[in-house]
Amino acid sequence: MTVSERFWAWYCPQAPSERLRLLRLAIGGYALVYLISRAVHLNAVVNLPAASFAPIGVVRALDAPLAAGWVYALYAAAVVSGAAFTFGVAYRAMAPLFGLLLLWVLSYRHSWGMIFHTDNLLVWHVLLLALAPAGGSALQPASEAGATPARDTGFGWVPRAMGLVTVGAYVVAGVAKLQHTGWSWAAGGALREQIAYDAIRKIELGSTYSPLGAWLVRAEWVFAPLSAFSLATELLAPLALLGARSASIWCGCAWAFHAGVLALMAIAFPYPLSGCAFLPFFAVERALPLLRRWRQRLARSGGSAAVAQGTHDT
Repeated sequence: MTVSERFWAWYCPQAPSERLRLLRLAIGGYALVYLISRAVHLNAVVNLPAASFAPIGVVRALDAPLAAGWVYALYAAAVVSGAAFTFGVAYRAMAPLFGLLLLWVLSYRHSWGMIFHTDNLLVWHVLLLALAPAGGSALQPASEAGATPARDTGFGWVPRAMGLVTVGAYVVAGVAKLQHTGWSWAAGGALREQIAYDAIRKIELGSTYSPLGAWLVRAEWVFAPLSAFSLATELLAPLALLGARSASIWCGCAWAFHAGVLALMAIAFPYPLSGCAFLPFFAVERALPLLRRWRQRLARSGGSAAVAQGTHDT
C-alpha cells in the first residue's frame, strides 16, 4: 500500500451512517439551543449605532448594516432550519441552508465587536455535517431510517474532517501563545497576569468575576504547571487523531482546560464544555443500544401514564 493509499484509508475510515446521524443530533441540538438561548444577544445589534458596524468574514459583502426586519428574519430562518437539521427533516435542503444561516447570523453579530472565536468550531462542524447524508431518525437503524450506510458511500471522512478542524483550532491557539510571549508562557507569569487583570477589570466594571482566580493569584507557584498544561494541551492536540485511547486522554485534558478557565476567570467556552465538540473523535454509535432502551422506557412510561389517566377519568 502506497503512502497516499494509507492516508486515504486513514482519512476515510469505515463509519456507519448511525454515527453521522448521532453527531447531527448532538451538534445540531447544541447549535439550536445555543441560538435560542442567545436570541437577545444575537438580535441586539439592531439597536447599536451604525458606526459600530465592522463587517468580518462573509458579512464583508455588506457596505452597511441590515435593516432590523432582515436581522430578525434571518435569525428566525436559522432557528427553523436548525430544528429541521437537528431532527433530520428534509436534510438535503435544510442542512446546507442551516449551515450557511448559522455562519451568517454568528458572523453578523461578531461584526459589531466582541468576537467569539469559539463559535468558529461549531460553524465548521455544522457545515461539514451538512455535506453528509446524515438525515433521518438518529435512534433508528440505517435500514429503517432510509439512510445509506456511510461505509458504502465513503462519508466516513466527515467525522475525520471534523476532528481535524478541532485539532487545528487548538494548535492555532497554542501557536498564538508562542507568538505573543514565546516559550516563557509555560513559566506561568503571563497566565497569572492575565487572570489578575481579568479579575480587576471585572470587579471595577461590576461584572461577574471568579473569586477563586482573584484569590489564587497570590500563589505564584501554581501558575507554572497550569500554564505548561494549557500550552501542552493545545500544541499536542494532534495526538487525538492517533486512536480512541489517545483521543480520550486528550479530550479529557481539553475539557479540564476549559473547566479551569471557567473556574479561574468566569469565562465559559460552552461548546467544548458541553462535550459536543469532541464527539467526532469517537464511535458514538456504540451508545445507540442505551439510547434506544431509554427511548423505549420513556414510551412505556408515557403509555402507562396515559392508561392511568384514562382509568382515573372513568
